[in-house]
Amino acid sequence: MPNEKVLEQKKQIVADLAEKLKTACAGVVVDYKGISVTDDTKLRKELREAGVDYSVVKNTLLGRAADEAGLPDLKAVLEGTTAIAISKEDHTAAARILKKYADDHENFKLKSGFLDGKVIDLATVEALAKLPTREVLLATVLSAFNAPIAAFARAVQAIVDKNGAPEEAAE
Repeated sequence: MPNEKVLEQKKQIVADLAEKLKTACAGVVVDYKGISVTDDTKLRKELREAGVDYSVVKNTLLGRAADEAGLPDLKAVLEGTTAIAISKEDHTAAARILKKYADDHENFKLKSGFLDGKVIDLATVEALAKLPTREVLLATVLSAFNAPIAAFARAVQAIVDKNGAPEEAAE
């Protein structure tokens, strides 16, 4: 039986993790076994730069935190080595980075995830990973809005070019 100090530390870890799960917009659970320290360091750096919190966690602690956060279905994948990547702002960052990493490393596997307070399956995590970044999506939308205006400006310019500039008509 663990002593009181260890038990309190574990309760605090569960409470902190549950709070992260509650406030996150998305997260991905992975099986991280068989990766080198160098690869792990690169992965952590890329996730950190994308604003994703990545940590290795014990299955029992994550299971209790998932219960507290209203994600009990997440416990179904908690076996073996487990790490979790949690994003507060970008819905696709963790899935995109971890999917790319899993494709390049045979032993690194995606398990499951959550999105806006609901557990999602592996297929949904992989679909989420294929979505472009928020910036790319915004650029695409803005480009779509800008296209009609640009076409109108080209049409007006063509009319001016065809009929001659106003100064030329005055001469």
